Amino acid sequence: MSHPVEAGPTPPSYPPKTPPPPKKPPNPPRPNPQDPKPSPSQVMPTARRGVGMVNRRGANWSLESAPWAAGKARTAVMEQLGKWKYRPAPDTVTAVEAVTTLLIQAAVADGGTKVSVHLSDQDGQACILALSHHTGLTTGADDAGKDVLHQITAHHSVTGCGTDTGPDGRRIWAVITL
Repeated sequence: MSHPVEAGPTPPSYPPKTPPPPKKPPNPPRPNPQDPKPSPSQVMPTARRGVGMVNRRGANWSLESAPWAAGKARTAVMEQLGKWKYRPAPDTVTAVEAVTTLLIQAAVADGGTKVSVHLSDQDGQACILALSHHTGLTTGADDAGKDVLHQITAHHSVTGCGTDTGPDGRRIWAVITL
């Protein structure tokens, strides 16, 4: 036979006490108007304004920053232009492929972990932009990109190109007439 179970202590007949609400944290100290203002070198730089597109089609791809990225980007750009019903002449196709390769190789050379490719079109022209996503580049990277810009402008289909460096990496772009 089993032994009878003894009853435990009876629960209290009143509800448990609720904890008091948390206290409001103290306000931070007010700035002293006599404190010197930080110099521009002490102020954290703000991110540059992103690329914006209005009234045009666009596509983008994010790729690993690797030697094969240029080939993958070249294929993606040409396929997208085909989807947009562009049928460029053979010499223009060669220029688009060569320029895309140069842009991506320059972005990969910056040493980031990824590169992104952005493509847009308007009025029979395509803009191809590569972003290196390598933070901490100095503005000297723009000087290194000038050799690439000279190689890009060697193609007669290119109507413009440029480069700039910001906190999110280097952007290098070209506009090609299709």
